[in-house]
Amino acid sequence: MNNAVPSPRPPRVIAVVGPTAAGKSDLGVALAQALGGEVINADSMQLYRGMDIGTAKLTESERRGVPHHLLDIWDVTRAASVAEYQRLARAEIDRLLAAGRTPVLVGGSGLYVRAAIDALEFPGTDPEVRARLERELAEHGPGPLHARLAAVDPQAARQILPSNGRRIVRALEVVEITGRPFTANLPGPDPVYDAVQIGVDVPRPVLDERITLRVDRMWQAGLLDEVRALEAVGLRDGLTASRALGYQQVLAHFAGECGEDEARAETVRATKRFARRQDSWFRRDPRVHWISGGLAELADRAMALLERAVTA
Repeated sequence: MNNAVPSPRPPRVIAVVGPTAAGKSDLGVALAQALGGEVINADSMQLYRGMDIGTAKLTESERRGVPHHLLDIWDVTRAASVAEYQRLARAEIDRLLAAGRTPVLVGGSGLYVRAAIDALEFPGTDPEVRARLERELAEHGPGPLHARLAAVDPQAARQILPSNGRRIVRALEVVEITGRPFTANLPGPDPVYDAVQIGVDVPRPVLDERITLRVDRMWQAGLLDEVRALEAVGLRDGLTASRALGYQQVLAHFAGECGEDEARAETVRATKRFARRQDSWFRRDPRVHWISGGLAELADRAMALLERAVTA
């Protein structure tokens, strides 16, 4: 008689999160393979077609036969919409769950992860308010708008870079439309799925070194040629895609604003700053379980964590 206890079923949704260059993509593939799952992208820039090298998008061979969803769905001229991503991501999650597959959400865009798994509602837009704020941005730059945001919503101002005019405009638009701080529209955790979030923890000096190596590899792999091809189809006019790390710096180089070496160095600096903000975002969520190690160790520790989460 076999008295072995059957292995517990994994949680309904798994999210692999953390800073850029931490190793999320490879861990997501390993977990999907082990659990009979499929990957759903939660990296806002990997949604764009043609943005492959600069976003470290996994190649077909690196995906190891695991289906990946919500990659390459938008043209670079399209402005990102978290509300649209939420609709698409939940449709993929629901489809996979109905088919008995495990959705593995993978990415470092914190708001996109929360939009997929938490009960967040996103205010609409007011064309007149948006147009007025964008005129101010064009005329005066992001500085005065960021100062205004700091006065009405200090938390949002701390989370949004003073140079990120697009996000500053959106935050001020929401404040004006709703009469509430932008951050008030991001309530505490209210999950819509049974989800376990796994954070990939990498010591900062190691992560900084990985980022430098990654940027060097991107240059060697032909990032400049990729940006040049995307510029020909409207990248420079894309409100979101043109701000992507690496792409923004290369576009500035093409415009004669800096040399190539300076563009590469600034890409490294900006990516390190971005990784710190990503880490801070996910550290604020007590639901994230942090693990560290090489890929094999990460996979083993993640599977052990998932089994504990199911039996708890």
